[in-house]
Amino acid sequence: MDGNYELEKRKYVIGGAATVIIIVYLLRLFTLQLLSEDFKISADSNAFLKRIQYPARGSISDRNGKLLVYNQPAYDVMVIMNEQVGVDTLDLCESLDITRDWYEQRMTEIKDVKRNPGYSNYTQQLFMSQLSTEEFSRFQEKLFRFPGFYIQKRSIRQYNYPYAAHLLGDVGEVGPEDIENAPDHYYRSGDYIGKLGVERSYEALLRGEKGMEILLRDARGRIKGRYQKGKFDEAPIPGRNLTMSIDLDLQALGERLMKGKLGSIVAIEPSTGEVLCMVSSPTYDPRLMVGRQRGKSQKMLAQDARKPLLNRAIMGQYPPGSTFKTSQALTFLQEGIITPSTSFPCSRGFHYRGLTVGCHGHGSPLPLVPSIATSCNGYFCWGLYYMFGNRKKYPSVQDAMTTWKDYMVSMGFGYKLGIDLPGEKRGMIPNAPYYDKAYRNDWSGLTVISISIGQGEVNLTPLQIANLGATIANRGWYIIPHVVKKVQGMPIDTLYTKKHYTKVDRKYYETVVAGMRQAVLGGTCRLANTSMYEVCGKTGTAQNPHGQDHSVFMGFAPRENPKIAICIYVENGGWGATYGVPIGALMMEQYINGKLSEASEARATHFENKHLYTPVEYSLNSPSEKDEKQQDQ
Repeated sequence: MDGNYELEKRKYVIGGAATVIIIVYLLRLFTLQLLSEDFKISADSNAFLKRIQYPARGSISDRNGKLLVYNQPAYDVMVIMNEQVGVDTLDLCESLDITRDWYEQRMTEIKDVKRNPGYSNYTQQLFMSQLSTEEFSRFQEKLFRFPGFYIQKRSIRQYNYPYAAHLLGDVGEVGPEDIENAPDHYYRSGDYIGKLGVERSYEALLRGEKGMEILLRDARGRIKGRYQKGKFDEAPIPGRNLTMSIDLDLQALGERLMKGKLGSIVAIEPSTGEVLCMVSSPTYDPRLMVGRQRGKSQKMLAQDARKPLLNRAIMGQYPPGSTFKTSQALTFLQEGIITPSTSFPCSRGFHYRGLTVGCHGHGSPLPLVPSIATSCNGYFCWGLYYMFGNRKKYPSVQDAMTTWKDYMVSMGFGYKLGIDLPGEKRGMIPNAPYYDKAYRNDWSGLTVISISIGQGEVNLTPLQIANLGATIANRGWYIIPHVVKKVQGMPIDTLYTKKHYTKVDRKYYETVVAGMRQAVLGGTCRLANTSMYEVCGKTGTAQNPHGQDHSVFMGFAPRENPKIAICIYVENGGWGATYGVPIGALMMEQYINGKLSEASEARATHFENKHLYTPVEYSLNSPSEKDEKQQDQ
């Protein structure tokens, strides 16, 4: 009985084990047949070649229709790993003008799933990018010798002009992070993506949508034609064209005038918020960042101590100097701290309780309009002192500081404005908690008096200073600055059409405008005066603890119905009237009149040749790979 029981137990155990094994095999078969793509890809790759059709990237033009960026044919060499059998690698390397070491390194990179996510033996992988038409023609003649290698037609960006590199940006090969972070899983290894400028911020619109061409292959892998005459092909959708807001002639003049100088120029059309030019100096020719030389060019630019890749217009954070006094005048007027007729003394500066803030010689005491015209430090220091010490209106210095900060924020300071370019910085507007921490709750208006003249902890970007000029030109409102005027087939984003109003009434802006006009007629901005139209301006000489002061100018023209507001910021340029004012005057004349007069052209040449450092000329004729190989050998 016991023997029969043991036999019966073993029968069930063996039967159960056999059942489990069968279930495991069935599950594995189900996984391979229905869930796994490996065998499907392998089978499909024997019969079909799915060739991606890349869309034409959208072109970019300036506001007047001048073509800035367009596409030029280029060719990528693709490889399917499981097909490249019996390839003569020496012949391949000679045909593509590459070394054997480069070939082996590239093959290793392709197979590295960390560097090449989504790698498969059965799909096309990028082997070598951006062959020129001449290189393609030579290689195509020998292509039949290299099974598993194919040519993929692409396009690369070309630039008509050597200007606006920081605005336009460039296009480069995607990295692992680009592939992983793309919300629509659009990219794969070997694709291109906008890296900087509008190429990056408008990437989703410029790139278009890929298509697919399905080709039929025979048993030997030879292409026999399109599958079912292209019935299942998908045509690529071209990217959208962009019209930028910049005026190319104005941009070119700005880059010319800033040659050999560190700094920035930003010009805005006040009524629309459209950026008319944006210069960051030093700059570089955008054609350096095209093709296979892009990596070497980027390395060369990155190693330059003057940081030509940095867009100072939106990333540079500087003390605004006396241009900031206009915002203080507006705040004091609105808060009732002063009236236009209020006068303050200035005996070569602000002097109180042992504290001195120096100033240059001018009449004293002065009311508001002349104080703006002469850029009086004492006037605005007294204004801040009386505001922060007014305990009837503000129970504590912290309350006064919060009120002051709110005015500054309403004028577009302390936070990013939201321009349609990557990398914008916010600048710095201090608040009460900042000073409470810095001074352990023991501070007053005298402690922070330097913020009233655009020094101390206050930092703005040149874009924010130009936007201040646009806000004053509009008498109290601005539209977020933007560099793209129109996108093909799309309405303008409402973000760039909405008016943002400050906390100050229009009537007080008229007083500040009068002060800025007097600065041009007989104050610190006399060099900007012209009989052609009324210019309003404000200089700034921003103190720099690391060397020579910075030269700043902020202004707009004409006084009524203004067409342009501008900021000039020249690092280590000294007085605002030395570089800022004359450069600003030339820029406004170019835009309003469409050209420079003969006398102005002579002045432009003078400033073009007036260098604060020796300008670097970056060469477009970098050594070829072949030359480099010979040098290495």
